[in-house]
Amino acid sequence: MSTQITIHRGASTIGGTCIEISSGKTRIILDLGMPLTNENETIDKLEVELDVDGVLISHPHQDHYGLIDLLPDEVPVYTGPIAAKLFQSTRLFLGKPLYTNSFREFTPWQTFEIGSFKITPHLMDHSAVDAYAFEIECEGKRLFYSGDFRAHGRKSKLFDKLVQHPPKEIDVLFMEGTMLARDNKEFPDEAAVEDKMVETLCSDSNAVFLLSSSQNIDRIVSAYRASKRSGRIFVVDIYTAWILEKIAEISGHTPKIDWPMIKVLSKGGTAAKHYLTVKNNADYFGHFVKKIYQPGNMITCEEIAKNPAKYFIKTSSIQYLKNQMNLGSVRAIYSMWPGYLDEQHGNSYSYLPKLKEDLDITLVHAHTSGHAETADLIKFAEAINPEKLIPIHTEHGMKYDDIFRNVYHLDNGKTLVLV
Repeated sequence: MSTQITIHRGASTIGGTCIEISSGKTRIILDLGMPLTNENETIDKLEVELDVDGVLISHPHQDHYGLIDLLPDEVPVYTGPIAAKLFQSTRLFLGKPLYTNSFREFTPWQTFEIGSFKITPHLMDHSAVDAYAFEIECEGKRLFYSGDFRAHGRKSKLFDKLVQHPPKEIDVLFMEGTMLARDNKEFPDEAAVEDKMVETLCSDSNAVFLLSSSQNIDRIVSAYRASKRSGRIFVVDIYTAWILEKIAEISGHTPKIDWPMIKVLSKGGTAAKHYLTVKNNADYFGHFVKKIYQPGNMITCEEIAKNPAKYFIKTSSIQYLKNQMNLGSVRAIYSMWPGYLDEQHGNSYSYLPKLKEDLDITLVHAHTSGHAETADLIKFAEAINPEKLIPIHTEHGMKYDDIFRNVYHLDNGKTLVLV
């Protein structure tokens, strides 16, 4: 019996990944992502039958899970212990109904089965929490899907563990190559990002803002640590506060709003819309609606305006808040991929290019990638030593031939048969 592999999307793009693997009567999909360049693109572009036996989601970034709402409800969607909760939270805060998918949790490094497939999820270092690579075994063939990963985050020990004790006898490795034409020289790791934040906070006599993903927990930890080092209070919005609450369920090292030197902006500014989301979904959010208004946890725009130099504020609404608090010219630490400032990547990022045009906002770049640099990709590929290495999640697939061994190019829509 043969194993068939088809990349429906991702062979030559970053984001929107979708890989189908079938053997006998079992069909699974690795990731079902929304393309980064067009959020309105639908599953019709993929030409894939979605009535499958299971979908594995590597991590909670929308370019890897953003099209799961198009699946039949009965199709199992397998995620780590926190990912599905983050999917649902994002839906609610965007004003959309909860997903109705059949979510099933797996446990890191514990093998589970979908039909004839045996799957072992490997927890990885990435800018998203709950990120995994998948080791897949079927009909005597062994596949390894890297998902998105890096070796320079706060969970770098996970990368070290994998390359020191790699899976054996891998026939096919799908390996991402996001960073093949980029580097991290300016900010090689999270410690460098944190240091730049401290430098900025200590040299400014006004409130400083932070632009970053609420789900990039390494970055939120860096911001909290930088706030403490500079003697400032770290302020988060209600959405970020909720994300921190969820992640704290699996990590005792994640800051929460009841920790010292952190507050949630519960009144004024952007709080009203977030509060309505929490209030109108009380069954989902539970005690959280009360927690964000406890005196020791909350802060208001009026309090911040009295002494703005005391605060480091995580928000996507810098222009609105600085005007409401009459802060004048401010600095904002921009801690995301620089490309979002120059290109349109769907509605989620449409506000970012406008910030560059605001003369009262000075953007300070402090970001390290969520993806592995070339040197670490080489270590990864050499450790796993596959018979075939297939480029995925990259715009530079042809560069693989110059860097790695045993490269096999599988174009979108083409099928590789393993016998």
